[in-house]
Amino acid sequence: MESVVRVIPHENFTLELWFDDGSHRLFDARPYLERGIFTRLKRWDEFRLAHVGLGTVCWPGGLDIAPETLYDKSVPLASGEPLNLATG
Repeated sequence: MESVVRVIPHENFTLELWFDDGSHRLFDARPYLERGIFTRLKRWDEFRLAHVGLGTVCWPGGLDIAPETLYDKSVPLASGEPLNLATG
């Protein structure tokens, strides 16, 4: 099972992820933000607090998404360099 080693949350509610296998991937979190406890992450001030903990992406208050979900439901990115997504 791959572990997350780096995360960058983007204002479009995607997570840019790096895994311990060297892969660089993009996870669209928007479908998850409509479910249960994840609805609080629909606010950018909450979503932006994403960080790596225990090999996955976590948020304050004990929220996390399983690393296998992050990997399986994400798409590969061509470069290991961070995306330059416009903000605003």
